[in-house]
Amino acid sequence: MGDQTKVLVFPVPIQGHINPLLQFSKRLIFKNVAVTFLTTSSTHNIIRRGIATVLPLSFVPLADGFEEGHPSSEPSSEYIAKFEENVSRSLSQLISSMEPKPNAVVYDSCTPWVLDVCRKHPGVAAASFFTQCSTVNAIYTHFLRGEFKEFQDDVVLPAMPRLKGSDLPVFLYDNNLCRPLFKLTCSQFVNVDHIDFFLVNSFDELEAEVLEWMKNQWPVKNIGPMIPSMYLDKQLAGDKDYGISLLTVQVNECLDWLDSKPPGSVIYVSFGSLAVLKDDQMIEVLAGLKQTGHNFLWVVRETETKKFPSNYIEEIGERGLIVNWSPQLQILAHKSTGCFMTHCGWNSTLEALSLGVALIGMPVYSDQPTNAKFVEDAWKVGVKVKADKYGFVTKEEIVRCAGEVMDETSEKRKEIRKNALRLMGFAKEALCEGGNSDKNIDEFVAKIAK
Repeated sequence: MGDQTKVLVFPVPIQGHINPLLQFSKRLIFKNVAVTFLTTSSTHNIIRRGIATVLPLSFVPLADGFEEGHPSSEPSSEYIAKFEENVSRSLSQLISSMEPKPNAVVYDSCTPWVLDVCRKHPGVAAASFFTQCSTVNAIYTHFLRGEFKEFQDDVVLPAMPRLKGSDLPVFLYDNNLCRPLFKLTCSQFVNVDHIDFFLVNSFDELEAEVLEWMKNQWPVKNIGPMIPSMYLDKQLAGDKDYGISLLTVQVNECLDWLDSKPPGSVIYVSFGSLAVLKDDQMIEVLAGLKQTGHNFLWVVRETETKKFPSNYIEEIGERGLIVNWSPQLQILAHKSTGCFMTHCGWNSTLEALSLGVALIGMPVYSDQPTNAKFVEDAWKVGVKVKADKYGFVTKEEIVRCAGEVMDETSEKRKEIRKNALRLMGFAKEALCEGGNSDKNIDEFVAKIAK
């Protein structure tokens, strides 16, 4: 066992970053790599309590200097600096205590300073794992090289369609957003010229032209889509979910309700674990979903349901189901699901692409506007809602989008379904034995084992 390849894996400790890195850990274990999954001291117990299935890896906390449950979704500059200082020290101490040393650290690209820690320990490779697509990575690269400016409203870049300002990652277009998070996002690229591995949670056929451009800059390797194996290649026996949920999942309630609905009749709605809709926007979405005439299942965190009109649940009756958290993969794979209305976070987008589900994009934050743009105009697997100049989406716009992807008479629906099934095939092929992503994982393991 002493000669077994050993890897430390370190995600930013929020659900959307834990999931893909946890899934990559399972893939490495399948390739006979010993994996230690690193948490932080302020989230370790929360993550351990969220483990829903038996996972074949060990969890080790790094001291981050914060109390359990400290909010980190909208961090200050002080929080980020303290986090970096404490976790860097703790990680270096962990590596020093290990004998033999780990072969590599796979770390969230939002923690680029892990490279500096690795360089203090000769023989420990540094692999930056990007939880966003190559298109978004390329946009940030062009921006940081000065090829377009913040708040620019018309952007032309290699290997991409023309982009409006509202198609860019939000941090590049809205100056009212958290500046520390903008700096954190840009920091992903400060030292990419020096990393040993540039890993991206995507698959080759999805972004072929952008990927070629990126490969001319760095040795980029796609290793995705990082979703549970039973929805893709089925190489990892019993791998039906990520294995950790920081929120309570209402499995039976969702699946029993879906079982009662006709095939393809349900609009599944979820804006992720972090997005918050303003009160008037929430009311408009509620009205729009009701007016579509379709069944709908909407994931709304308990804190957000206070924005509902008092009689809304009674009014929609059996046509709608509101839950606080859902088994998303099982819902997307269910025969009753007709489309997915989503914020277009990258994990949700990849899950829908992998399962051949049509999308209605309603982006809120970060890279989501870019993902939604490509969903409609490049991949043609869905539509993007059109917001007004204040960013508000009307109920009429929601009804329009639902009609285009759900109504049997819609020509656009036919094209969307065909493209969704085509990309689903590529997603599955990528991680089957000998597929592009599978080969890239094999190559990564072979290189760090030397």
